[in-house]
Amino acid sequence: MKNILIGLIFAMLWASASAATKIGLTVAQPLVIGNCRFFIAGALMLAYSYSLQKNRLPQGKEWQQLAIYGFLNVSLYLGLYVFAMKHISAGIGSLATATNPLIISVVSAFWLKRGIKTTEIIGLVLGITGVALATYPLLQASFADELGIILVSLSMLAYSVGTVYYSSQKWGLPILVVNGWQVLLGGIILLPITIYMSDWTKNTINLTFLSSVFWLVVPVSIGAVQCWLYLLRTDAVKASLWLFLCPIFGFIYAYFLLNEPITIYTCIGTLLVIVGLYISQRMKKIAK
Repeated sequence: MKNILIGLIFAMLWASASAATKIGLTVAQPLVIGNCRFFIAGALMLAYSYSLQKNRLPQGKEWQQLAIYGFLNVSLYLGLYVFAMKHISAGIGSLATATNPLIISVVSAFWLKRGIKTTEIIGLVLGITGVALATYPLLQASFADELGIILVSLSMLAYSVGTVYYSSQKWGLPILVVNGWQVLLGGIILLPITIYMSDWTKNTINLTFLSSVFWLVVPVSIGAVQCWLYLLRTDAVKASLWLFLCPIFGFIYAYFLLNEPITIYTCIGTLLVIVGLYISQRMKKIAK
């Protein structure tokens, strides 16, 4: 039950990123929003880790691990994703998230030499079918240009590789310290590109901007990522199944915040996703 609850919290928080980003993009440049998010989130997590929890600093090879993970999971994935959201709808952004489980499974099979079980395949198939049904009407009405599709596809690939990389490493640091440093280092790596590519005359620091950044920092970068790293330490492939729920929650946020529709396709798709997740979780318990 603990893993299921954490998985649901992760999906609910992570799914909100698309809507929060789209709202922020109405008043600011993509990479400016991204870097503000990364630096604030990293600073808050590290301040808490070292002032209250008295954790140690990374040592030796740990810096290399954190830099590689931060590059894949923040600089590439989130950097490309927030930029892609300027060119695609929130619905397409949520849909892209659902492609990660399949990519993670394939990358994991090669990288970790781990076979995919039948129950995982059934869960993946049901999840993909459910997501396809739920997003069908949205795809018919959504706008996306070629640059946006390319950017979001590359971001998903970076995310999947980063996930498998994280799972393949032995981490001697607490999750909060890993999260804090990977976000901060990823932001530092991305900063020169942000400075070069951003039009600083098109940034307005107002309540909309501050609200968007706050949500992306606290519930998403801190809350959701903490849940995600916990799930990854249990099982990378099983954890990836929770990504199927992200588009479903994303539709709900988009309906209330961005006026995107919820249809019968959404309801049927949600049911298939839940069934797929149940089969995967239930079979895992039986196997034990």
